[in-house]
Amino acid sequence: MELIQRFLPLPSGSFFLFGPRGTGKSTWLHTYAPDAVWVDLLDPETYRTYLSSPERLRQLIDGAPQAERVIIDEVQKVPQLLDVVHQLIEEKRRPIQFILTGSSARKLKRTGVDLLAGRVLLKTLHPFMAAELGPHFELSQALRLGMLPLVLDSDEPEETLKAYVSLYLREEVQAEGLVRNVGNFSRFLETISFSHGAQINLSNIARECHVGRKTAEGFLEILEDLLLGFRIRPFTKRARRQMVQHPKFYYMDAGVFRSIRPKGPLDEPEMIGGTCIEGLVAQHLRAWIAYSNGDCELYFWRTKSGMEVDFILYGEDTFLGVEVKKARSVFPTDIRPLTAFRKDYPEAQVCLLHGGSERLKINGVPCLPCDEFLRLLVPNVQPTEILNTL
Repeated sequence: MELIQRFLPLPSGSFFLFGPRGTGKSTWLHTYAPDAVWVDLLDPETYRTYLSSPERLRQLIDGAPQAERVIIDEVQKVPQLLDVVHQLIEEKRRPIQFILTGSSARKLKRTGVDLLAGRVLLKTLHPFMAAELGPHFELSQALRLGMLPLVLDSDEPEETLKAYVSLYLREEVQAEGLVRNVGNFSRFLETISFSHGAQINLSNIARECHVGRKTAEGFLEILEDLLLGFRIRPFTKRARRQMVQHPKFYYMDAGVFRSIRPKGPLDEPEMIGGTCIEGLVAQHLRAWIAYSNGDCELYFWRTKSGMEVDFILYGEDTFLGVEVKKARSVFPTDIRPLTAFRKDYPEAQVCLLHGGSERLKINGVPCLPCDEFLRLLVPNVQPTEILNTL
């Protein structure tokens, strides 16, 4: 695949760059900072050197007096380097932009991120957005393979996707000793895939995995720390109805979800496909928020009676309810949750995304092809502008 320009804005100061494996952090940085001093902690020799002598970073920088940027790739492998980075930033001997990448926030949660808070920005690189791929984006392919650059750039994308989770289990979970029983964690990954796009019931998940509830909760935190999954909270601001309280869960990429989700004779393809397209929209909305300037957050809306709107974008300049349907046809019953939400929140705009090709408006609700919406979704442009053409 040709080099794809990413939407991630380029900070002028030092920053953490988080992102799951395979999202193209190293490729993006080689393009952004080709002359940077590079410390690759995935290289075994480099890893051993800095693990035993983290102060060597100071010597490396002193030996490159013209360097303006220093990149430490997969910094979570040697968290002690953050003490040295902190000292160098505080000393202000010369202006250096430190770029610290990581595919796991586990080891950095209570150390480096807090230590450098206020001095280093936090940025995240997500899987591709449809608008980044432009003419290369195909909805059917995205639902089958996902949007990870590592997968889409592979000569054998299906095999790469199958090996992706095994890579995490081997190199992150097992090598770092994050769990005592990798088999239990692997079973948890499959079990929670049935909760993709649904509210989480950890007690049921723990029971199916034959582990305690606290263990299942710890597994979920590890999954989020490894940036493989995320939760979104229910929208309850100024609620006029009884609302649910439990969050929903999504894998970070539609292809990763599809590769993990067990399939059997009782699994309907339409059910998997529906949650897959919902997850694809979720990952796009998260990327849009991360790459845009603003304070927008992602929620969902669900009443105790079962009325649900899949996503709520809420921020200073944004208030949008989004319902996602895989079906190619849209019926008035499909927009009932959006109508109910708009009744409770007349300030909000709403829309329905569907698997068809027609732009429709039903009872005042814009209904757009999901493919078109994702292609037009770009950072710092309000999604509502896509709707205003209807």
